[in-house]
Amino acid sequence: MTSPTIGLDARQHGPYSEVIKGHGQFCPVAVASEVFAHRWTPLILRELFAGSTRFNEIKRGLPLISKTTLAQRLRALEDAGVVDCVDSPGSAYAEYRLTTAGAEFQSVIHALGAWGQRWTSRFDGKNLDAELLMWNVRRRLATDRLPARRILIRFDFSGLPPRYRKARVFWLILEPPEVDLCLKDPGAEVDLHVSADLETFARVWLGDVALADAVQSKRIQLSGQRELVRKFPSWLLLSHFAGVERPGR
Repeated sequence: MTSPTIGLDARQHGPYSEVIKGHGQFCPVAVASEVFAHRWTPLILRELFAGSTRFNEIKRGLPLISKTTLAQRLRALEDAGVVDCVDSPGSAYAEYRLTTAGAEFQSVIHALGAWGQRWTSRFDGKNLDAELLMWNVRRRLATDRLPARRILIRFDFSGLPPRYRKARVFWLILEPPEVDLCLKDPGAEVDLHVSADLETFARVWLGDVALADAVQSKRIQLSGQRELVRKFPSWLLLSHFAGVERPGR
């Protein structure tokens, strides 16, 4: 494997690029940080570990990153031997795959997320993002527990931040083992309707509030086919970090 060359490859230095400098140390922590500890890089790795492989999939999980910056970061990770960019059979789009070296970052990403869950205050109103939340919910449904038929779930969110300008209504199309997220009405009959306060649903997602308690308080309301209403809580797997204990809980 070649040595990391982040910040040294002329291909990275376009007119909008950020010059990434080394720490000038041979300490393993320092040289590892030159690969890992730059803005967006841990989140790009998070998306790769969550199953995203294509550029647009990674971008959807990082709505505030520019395409230019994402391309630069992915190229830097390629140069460092952390990811490979490979042709996808039968598709015009390339895919990003973690190498053996990149796979070793999984424990680092998990530890970072667990620390953030345990020790930080995560709920700043301006950071609430219904679209990002639903992108993650799509990836964390227990498809093996779903009925063997097509199900359409509609989500309506209230309590959005004042400057929020993105979607507030979403549709999940469940056709096991596939789950698709739609921002436009697919035009079919809705089988289950979820109406929720955004912060409450986010707190349920992160394990701070039990879904049953949120439903009882009517901060989250489920309606539709009775059997689906009853089973929905068992489909929602929550965040990977929902089970991390917080001090004082």
